[in-house]
Amino acid sequence: MINLFKCGARQAVFTIDPERAHALTLKGINSGLLPRAAHASDRRLAISVAGLSFENPLGVAAGLDKNGEAISALQRLGFGHVEAGTVTPRPQPGNPRPRLFRLVEDEAVINRMGFNNDGHDALAGKLSRLSTRGVTGVNIGANKDSEDRMSDYVAGVTRFSGLADYLTVNISSPNTPGLRDLQGREQLDALLGRVAEAREKAEQRIPVFLKIAPDLDETGLDDIAAAVLSSGLDGLIVSNTTLSRAGLKNRRLANEAGGLSGAPLFHLSTAVLARMRQRLGPDIAIIGAGGVNSGERALEKIRAGADLIQIYSGMVYEGPSLISTIFRKLIATLEKENASSVSALRDTALDRWAKEPI
Repeated sequence: MINLFKCGARQAVFTIDPERAHALTLKGINSGLLPRAAHASDRRLAISVAGLSFENPLGVAAGLDKNGEAISALQRLGFGHVEAGTVTPRPQPGNPRPRLFRLVEDEAVINRMGFNNDGHDALAGKLSRLSTRGVTGVNIGANKDSEDRMSDYVAGVTRFSGLADYLTVNISSPNTPGLRDLQGREQLDALLGRVAEAREKAEQRIPVFLKIAPDLDETGLDDIAAAVLSSGLDGLIVSNTTLSRAGLKNRRLANEAGGLSGAPLFHLSTAVLARMRQRLGPDIAIIGAGGVNSGERALEKIRAGADLIQIYSGMVYEGPSLISTIFRKLIATLEKENASSVSALRDTALDRWAKEPI
């Protein structure tokens, strides 16, 4: 199938400043003019994860719709879930511009946005007025100038437990100084303990995920797995952006500070995903994110151990047709392998991916 976005529209979009193009993209999605993806409602793609029922395994990663401006429109496009955020208790402007860069030769993006968002109250208001209700997650973070970052996460759990279907604790962004230190075992145990306590006290008990960085060694992965298993969290999102610049063609922009996403992240994030599946066992949910720009890569995330998949940067380069492309690949694979549901494909390449270098 011809990708009309890649044939023409992408070139026009890429003449616009990346952050401006992002804002225009959200307006375009909200216009309602984009068609719903083919096969989004195919019953073979339906899946139950962490007690939630998803129409299909494909979701929108946090960052695309930080302030919940297009949740309903994204659900109408065919996404099985949409994750808003990252959102912090108080509004903050984020880092100075420019802070978003396209590496076109690499089909990659570098961002150092810095949790720019309108704050808890603004997003809570939008969630309370949603016209449609697919599965909606909220990715929660801490304000850059917070004196007690753990309390910011507790505030997020308390604020959104009655409004979202699940929450994601984001401690893996490289763009808030010191935030990734919370991935260390002692601090992570303390944070997850406070998050678990807040969830039990909240208006409604909902699933909570932890979003981790791909830039972890085996000991770091061990620590995170142990903390997750002891905390009662429902699962992981693997992974956030990377600080690595290995193999990039665009050496000029590779020197920009920030997290790298897009195609070059696929191998690393998928290898880490498989390692975490081995450590966590079959029952903890894992959402695979990072470098998914084709149906084949979406399938590999599932084969490596993911229950659900998220995309963001892939849409920058492939356009909205990527949604249908992924669904078609999954359905074709189900038919080829005589499988009745997408969950039957999980872990079928786990051992291979777990041996890949990180």
